[in-house]
Formats: sequence, structure tokens, C-alpha cells
Amino acid sequence: MQNTRSGWKDYKRVVDKIFQTIPDKEMHRDAGPERCRVCSVVGNSGNLINSHYGPMIDDGDFVFRINRGPTKGFEQDVGSRTTHRVIYPESAVDMGNSTHMVFFAFKLADLKWLVSLFTTHTIKQQNKVVKITTKANMSLVMVVSPGFMKYVHHQWLNKHGRYPSTGFMTVIMAFHICDKVRVYGFGADKDGNWNHYFERIRPAYKTGIHGGTFEYVTLKELQKRNKLELYE
Repeated sequence: MQNTRSGWKDYKRVVDKIFQTIPDKEMHRDAGPERCRVCSVVGNSGNLINSHYGPMIDDGDFVFRINRGPTKGFEQDVGSRTTHRVIYPESAVDMGNSTHMVFFAFKLADLKWLVSLFTTHTIKQQNKVVKITTKANMSLVMVVSPGFMKYVHHQWLNKHGRYPSTGFMTVIMAFHICDKVRVYGFGADKDGNWNHYFERIRPAYKTGIHGGTFEYVTLKELQKRNKLELYE
């Protein structure tokens, strides 16, 4: 019980620090019958190679990119615009001043890293070494509630995998702020391999700790029900 109380106090202290550091702004709450916001959610699958989806991706009102997925040198297939970059500490990259940082915290240390990123620049060690600084606009940071992550894992994925991938959680988040969702670059490549368009993943990795196959089947079902457009 003591450890639980101590952990809760530590969590509350870190969250309070986040609210003191990052502006508390309402973003993307402008839904209405007159709005039709089209969003591109761009995964990192190797199936994007030679897809020529770039222009269609860039045509979205919002373009979400996942983790380190680059655009330079891949514009023809993945586009060049990025309005939202979805990260956690180990996947952080520099981003433009007009890009929203969408932050998923998988552990308390991740929240501590986020505070450090915009204050002391001292936290550099997680499960692996992480960036001390990242070019990002602090006023455009969006911290996703752990409650949302739990909701996706339990309600959408029936607890497949240890926890959802950032890509799948981004798709579900897009449902909340977009009127039409177009999804690109998810699932295995055309040869059945779980690779990235910008790098190869070792074969033993497969889908890692995520329920990648179940996530992809869920996306296919959502496509079947006309809830999203899935481009393979």
C-alpha cells in the first residue's frame, strides 16, 4: 500500500509539473456540421515503397506521422507535409515549429522526460539513451492521457499485445478530431515482412510487443464498415 501511495504521489507531482510547463490549450474541438476535415495517418510500413501516395497524403487537412518516419528522400511515396508528429521519448525527432507534438507516455519516466525536454534538458537515459533536446514548439504539444491508451487497448484490441502501437492509437485518436480518416502504410509489406519503408527490421522482431496482426485486421474491418479509407 505504501508503494502504491508513493507511486501515485510521484505521478501526480510529475503531471502537475507538466501542466505548469506546457500550455493548457484546447485543440481541435471545432467539430460541427459545416466542417469536413480530412486527415492522413501515415504509418511506416514497407508497403509504402513505390506506392506514389505522396500527393494524396499531403492533400489531407492534417497529416499525422508516426515516430521517426522521415519524409526527405521519400516524398513521392509518403509526402512532405507533417502537421502532427506522434512520438514517445525513444522515438523523438526534431520537428518544425508549426508541427504538433503528439506525446504518448508508456511509463512515468516518459512524462519526466517530457518535462525535462522543455526545462532542464537533463534526462537522457530510458530503456535506451534518448535525446536531451528536441526541436519542437512547446505551445503545440498534445499529451495523450494514459486513460485513452487503456481504452484503446481494452475496447478496440481486446488486450492483444502488451499495449497498442503508436500507429494504431493515432488512428483511433484521428477518429475524434477528423471527419474522414485515410490510413497509409500499416501492416506487413507485399512479401509479408514487417519492415519500415526507410529501414529493415530484423526478422525476429516481427510485430514486437504489439498485437500487429490483430491491429491490422481491425483496420481492415473498419475499412469494410466504411469508417476509414485504408491504402495498402
